[in-house]
Amino acid sequence: MKYSVFGGTGFVGGNFCRLFHDKVLIKNREDRKPLTNNILYFISTIDNYNVFDNITLDVETNLKVLCEVLDNCRDEDIVFNFISSWFVYGDVDLPAKEEYYCDPKGFYSITKKCAEDLLISFCNTYGVKYRILRLCNVLGSNDEKSSAKKNALTYMINALKKDEDVYLYDEGTPIRDIMHVKDVCNAIDLVCSMGKYNEIYNIGSGQPSVIGDIIRTAKEYLNSNSEIKSKLTPEFHQTVQTKDFWMDTTKLRELGFTQKITTNSIIQELCQ
Repeated sequence: MKYSVFGGTGFVGGNFCRLFHDKVLIKNREDRKPLTNNILYFISTIDNYNVFDNITLDVETNLKVLCEVLDNCRDEDIVFNFISSWFVYGDVDLPAKEEYYCDPKGFYSITKKCAEDLLISFCNTYGVKYRILRLCNVLGSNDEKSSAKKNALTYMINALKKDEDVYLYDEGTPIRDIMHVKDVCNAIDLVCSMGKYNEIYNIGSGQPSVIGDIIRTAKEYLNSNSEIKSKLTPEFHQTVQTKDFWMDTTKLRELGFTQKITTNSIIQELCQ
């Protein structure tokens, strides 16, 4: 099976294309027509902050481009594998299950959920098969675009390497579901190979990890001179971000998935 990959230059998409180079046909970001009947779609914005600089970017990227690709997919033989995000859930009971009602917050989160709904409606209309994969927080040492807005854990560990002070919201108590990018890519390939059609799959560890614990462990590994300090959570962050989150990954594990890279191994890699 060959994947027509849309968005294969980002952090997760790029790692997937390197790990499964024999399975992928990479589409130019401007191309809209798939080369095979199996589509793997990564194209997306990456955070909720575009509302300040370019208020239409999330709509243009997450919805308009998707519709342009879908316009070339009116074929019942097509399988459309759509990479989504845990951000679509919003505040829900934990661990979050795929069947839960979603209440996303922020332009990125809302447009990702809208993209899921548009995809489902299109596929139901034209008899196209789909899978939706909602990713957890994905970590790895080769994430070159980590920032305070996106993959903040990597950003903070990089600050520890430079002996810069690190500031944690809510005294570091927020919880996240994290997994190494290689495990995530293997999970994506597994779901795209064996997952049921017209289903949603959570891709994550299924385990809660406390942000403050991760940062304190990294500080010890690095023997960093940084100070870890508490900081008031900005009002906008409270508006668009969920404080605590982790996933129910029963459906993923039922396909035979086993996480290989532990949380401690992820932290050690990010500290190198």
